[in-house]
Amino acid sequence: MNKYKLFGVLFYFLVSEAGFAQITSSAEKILPTEYSSGNQDNIHVFCGARGAQSASLTANTPDNGTGTFEWQKLNAQTGTFDFFSNDLSGNTSATVSNLENGCYRVNITTAAGVSTYTAWIFNNYLEATAEISDSNCDSFTLKGFFETPALTYIDLSTMQTKVLDSGVVYKWLDGSVLKNRTVFDPPTQNTSYTFEVTDRFGCVARADVLYYSIVTKASFSFALPARRSDPDKNEAPLTVTFTNTSENGDPGKFEWYIFKDLQKIKMEVEAQTFKDSIQEIIYSDNPVYTFEETGTYMVKLVSKKVSEFTTCTDTVYMNDYIVVGESFIDAPNVFTPDGNGSNDRFVVKFFSMKTVKITILNRWGKVLHTYENNNVQGFADTAEASVWDGKLGGKLATPGVYYYVAEGIGRDGMKRSANGFFHLFRDR
Repeated sequence: MNKYKLFGVLFYFLVSEAGFAQITSSAEKILPTEYSSGNQDNIHVFCGARGAQSASLTANTPDNGTGTFEWQKLNAQTGTFDFFSNDLSGNTSATVSNLENGCYRVNITTAAGVSTYTAWIFNNYLEATAEISDSNCDSFTLKGFFETPALTYIDLSTMQTKVLDSGVVYKWLDGSVLKNRTVFDPPTQNTSYTFEVTDRFGCVARADVLYYSIVTKASFSFALPARRSDPDKNEAPLTVTFTNTSENGDPGKFEWYIFKDLQKIKMEVEAQTFKDSIQEIIYSDNPVYTFEETGTYMVKLVSKKVSEFTTCTDTVYMNDYIVVGESFIDAPNVFTPDGNGSNDRFVVKFFSMKTVKITILNRWGKVLHTYENNNVQGFADTAEASVWDGKLGGKLATPGVYYYVAEGIGRDGMKRSANGFFHLFRDR
């Protein structure tokens, strides 16, 4: 590019920028026209409500001196500028307000002569509305609508109409930006969503819509008895307290399914007698259930949320099984009823038993003592039962070897028995 051409380009931009500076405004966006040729003018875009005329332009004298101002407005039909208003006050600036969309020209007369400047203005608006549709138990869809005017101006070099691209973009927010308009796995709380629309001029419109939750999320916890004979094992009968922690479920609409022991289900399948894996259904918000028999059990909870047009359910299973230990009987081989407070009783351990009978005999087979319980309610409650205190007829039995026979029915329906010799020692 030669120096004369470069000077011409620089002169064009200097004149253009100077022309831009002589008309100012408080518009949200000011951008140049895209005429096919010649000097470009500024486009002033104001954001407001539909039908509002909030646009205004201020003309300034080019040398900060005083002058008069004559405003004209482009007549799109004739292509000429018609008189609009004037300001003969002799100030350094003049403002015209409440302007309609269009092209305005100002002739500024100062002591140095007449200067002419042109600008376009647009009263722009954005309107947004939002709604929720297709709401069901699995998802719902956010729908947003917006309106904005078509902005067009005239290329003053060709008098052809040009479209001003608004560059409208939108997004959905719920505290963060949503990736999809269709929301899967709906929230269990009423949730507000915002439809936000913006354009390249800085205009913004928002519409809020409230999702009224029709779904529920099932969850629960459970607690075992605080007092157990063995912390690592659960003994029948085992009473379990279930705590419902479901979200947005309707009270009185919860269903608890207690499944049969896994081994029992397997046996029924093998015997071709299987009909159902459910042992019991409980209709309660927070049930307390007693597992009377040993086994391996699963529990599930169904939570329901009933709305006007649908009923949504959610199901949750336990993370692991409730295992009620097998029944057994065990007895010590030594006890010392000497009154020192340690090992003074002959204690037979029976776990998950329903009935138990323990017979003490001497080494010649004579029955000396019998302990019997036909409704065992857990070892934790019967551990202190006096199977035998080492006395016969109120008198201390002779130290020596004795024999016991223990038998009963476990909570698993199995017959359990144990027998053997034990030694009775006494220091005195």
